[in-house]
Amino acid sequence: MRRLPPLNALRIFEVAARTGSYAEAGAELGLTHGAVSRQIAALESWLGQRLFMKDGRRMVATPMAKIFAAEVGLSFDRLAVAAQACGRPDARRILRVSAPTSFAMRWLIPRLNRYHADHPHVEVAVTTVSTVLEDLRGGVDVAIRRGVAREHVWPQHRVVPVLDDVDTLIMSPALFARRPILKPADIEGHTLLASETRAGDWANWLEAAGLEHLAGHPRRTFDHFFVTRQAVEDGLGIGIGPLPMLEIDVAGGRLMTPLPDIRVPRTGYVALIPRRADAGKLAGNLVGGFVDWLVGEARDAR
Repeated sequence: MRRLPPLNALRIFEVAARTGSYAEAGAELGLTHGAVSRQIAALESWLGQRLFMKDGRRMVATPMAKIFAAEVGLSFDRLAVAAQACGRPDARRILRVSAPTSFAMRWLIPRLNRYHADHPHVEVAVTTVSTVLEDLRGGVDVAIRRGVAREHVWPQHRVVPVLDDVDTLIMSPALFARRPILKPADIEGHTLLASETRAGDWANWLEAAGLEHLAGHPRRTFDHFFVTRQAVEDGLGIGIGPLPMLEIDVAGGRLMTPLPDIRVPRTGYVALIPRRADAGKLAGNLVGGFVDWLVGEARDAR
């Protein structure tokens, strides 16, 4: 008989080491912090050595534990692939995707019906993050973030460019009908709406429009862009918004771009694939195929 450590404790340990937090491991596994702690303690007792050390208020994996966790993760990946190969071929696969809220709402989710039509046995579960630069967490197959395709920025992930991003002036058609903007100087007197999560949007656009003297103009600021976008749609003022993300709103008549030729390039979006996803052939094909679909959708949009 194989002398194996407790498998449930191994599973919890791998998640805790990968996420770097007992609390996040508990959230991913549906367990309390105390339950995670007890399972880690049981595994430490079986191994005869500490796996985590206290660092301030957090428990941090030891260097040896990180190496062990990587091996355990690969073993679980191989086990998952074997189980998939042995399971029913028509069983639904769940693909977990993390994306910034505005990207998910305005670009990704409206396109998912096309993906599901071609992949009826895959269920895409989307979770959102409030900022595009939010730290990566465990528990997802693909993470979409704003950034450049440089491997050293995310060393544990394969990085694939997905969508370019440019900023332009946006407003509601109803506000345009009342107070049209036909040239850059026409924005004077309008309420400028801004977002804390997209700092610098107005300053960059005003510079591109030759209106640097309005940089100190008062603005009404919201915490997240999806709130600002809604305020623009409701006609509360004018804003700076990203294309092609908002093309769905322009096509639907909810927003318009009164000065479309004045555009400011921004850092685009990339798909981040955990390198452990490539360990299993079936899982890797599923994730890689989804990312290829994302790239194709962005190419078609252009």
